[in-house]
Amino acid sequence: MKGLILSGGKGTRMRPITHTAAKQLLPVANKPILFYGIEALKSAGIKEIGVIISPETGQDVKNVVGDGSRWGLKIDYILQAEPLGLAHAVKTARTFLGDDPFVMYLGDNLIKDGVAPLVERFNKAHVDAFILLKEVTNPSSFGVAQLAKDNGRIICLEEKPAKPKSNLALVGVYLFNKNIHKAIDEIRPSKRGELEITDAIQRLIDTNFHVGSHILQSWWLDTGKKDDMLEANRVVLDEMSDVSMLGTLQDESRISGRVHVGKGSVLKNCTVRGPAMIGDNCFLEHSYVGPFTSIGDGARVTHAEIEHSILREKCQIIDFHGRIEDSLIGVNVELTRSKLKPVAFRLMLGDDSKVEVV
Repeated sequence: MKGLILSGGKGTRMRPITHTAAKQLLPVANKPILFYGIEALKSAGIKEIGVIISPETGQDVKNVVGDGSRWGLKIDYILQAEPLGLAHAVKTARTFLGDDPFVMYLGDNLIKDGVAPLVERFNKAHVDAFILLKEVTNPSSFGVAQLAKDNGRIICLEEKPAKPKSNLALVGVYLFNKNIHKAIDEIRPSKRGELEITDAIQRLIDTNFHVGSHILQSWWLDTGKKDDMLEANRVVLDEMSDVSMLGTLQDESRISGRVHVGKGSVLKNCTVRGPAMIGDNCFLEHSYVGPFTSIGDGARVTHAEIEHSILREKCQIIDFHGRIEDSLIGVNVELTRSKLKPVAFRLMLGDDSKVEVV
């Protein structure tokens, strides 16, 4: 079995962060989201993975992920020139996939139990496709499945319906055998101009192929927006069991709970309450770091309070004398409090920036 991870798209819902970074490379607990998908496929015994990339961010993905050797895997990159749908991504990867069964994993998704149990179910059931479902409160934002009440059989699938027939969303993990390729060849682009994977699976159902499903009871996270990223960060940090102090504590710094402090990091007169993660070569002084916060490598924070936030690499929050929470702050961002008079907000904000002032 092969793996196919989708790491293309334009990431419009995460701008301005994704103006300069692929959304799948954004960190959750200081690790790129994409890495969680790769590790999930490896845990399922998959050794060959194709990664769908876009022209805009493909080189960044290649630079960060590499050839797969760090995981003992072989990774190939497949360029999807335009984001024309999930089924189009499968079509683009046809040469890589051949006639082998495969797992398709959306690169900005996280699921608690990984994909190994799904691969086992797929193999035992001898089905042509297997989909994972999850009850959600906003089904119109996802592909939606309607199941028969008597036997749980899939009746129909719809992509982002205005009036959903159920609250069962398709989780971003799919398993297929070679018959999906014929189904994709037989569908047309949707009203959105995309080849929808839901239409291809529906085509399998309509032509009497066997499609299985499983309703997920544990967590699943789609990290398409800022608040989704923070929730993913919270969930992953909350499950962190290790406490590791690889840095240095100075001047009565205190740590409580599950906290990781990376190599070369210095905390001077700081309080950190876990779960929290501080990367390598960071410097924190006269600051408070609260639960569900991750701080990337090389960051510098002085005279600030931070909680439930993600600070990316080399971020600088200097002499801020205020509290930051529920925030996602990008690479190399500088945030400080000016001493100039008169007191005023002095901002330089790029396209699609979002700022709340209180």
